[in-house]
Amino acid sequence: MTPEDFARARRALMRRDPVLAPVVRKYKHRTILDTPSLDPFSALVRTITSQQLSTKAAATIHRRILDLMPGGVATPEAIEKTADEALRSAGLSRQKIAYVRDLAKHASNGDLPLHSLNSLGDEDVITAITKVKGLGRWSAEMFLMFRLHRADVLPVDDLGIVVAVQRLYGLRKRPKPDRLRKIAEPWRPYRTVACWYLWRSLENS
Repeated sequence: MTPEDFARARRALMRRDPVLAPVVRKYKHRTILDTPSLDPFSALVRTITSQQLSTKAAATIHRRILDLMPGGVATPEAIEKTADEALRSAGLSRQKIAYVRDLAKHASNGDLPLHSLNSLGDEDVITAITKVKGLGRWSAEMFLMFRLHRADVLPVDDLGIVVAVQRLYGLRKRPKPDRLRKIAEPWRPYRTVACWYLWRSLENS
C-alpha cells in the first residue's frame, strides 16, 4: 500500500460509509504508513514480547532484548546464541523465551520464509506465521497490516475494533465476527484502512 493507495482508500471510505466519514476527516493528516516498519524477524519478536503487556512495558523489554544482540539487531542466529538467563533478565517469561526460540527455528530452517512473505497472499502469510508457537491469527493479521501494509485485512477478534464499531454504529452489544464482517463489507478492498481509523476513534475516549 502506497500513500496514493491510502488516499484512494480514504476517499472511498468517506463516500461509502457516512458513519466512518467523520473519523476519516478528523485524522486526514495521518496514515497507517506513518508506523515505523521493523524488519520481519524483529517485528515478530516484538509481537511475542508485547503479548499481555502495556505498550510501554513491551517497548522496554524489546529494547533490552535488542541490547543483547550483536549490533542491536534481532536475528534468528542471535536469538539462538543468547542464553535463556540473558533473555529472562531482559524481561521475557519462560513461555515467551520458548516462543522466540521457536520463531528463530522456523526462520532458520525456512519453514517461515521471512523475506519472501511479501510475495504470498494474505492467507498464506497467516498460515506460515501461525506455525510458530505463540503466534496466532491476530498476530499474523497485525503483521499483514503494519509490516506488509496489506490493504484489506479485517481482524474480527481485535477488541479495539469490536469496541470501536459498537460505539460508532450505536450497537447495543459488541458485534460478533459475522456481524462485523457484514458491517465491513462496504469497506472492501480497504478494510485495513477502515480499521486504522476505527482504532483512531478510540483515542482519548
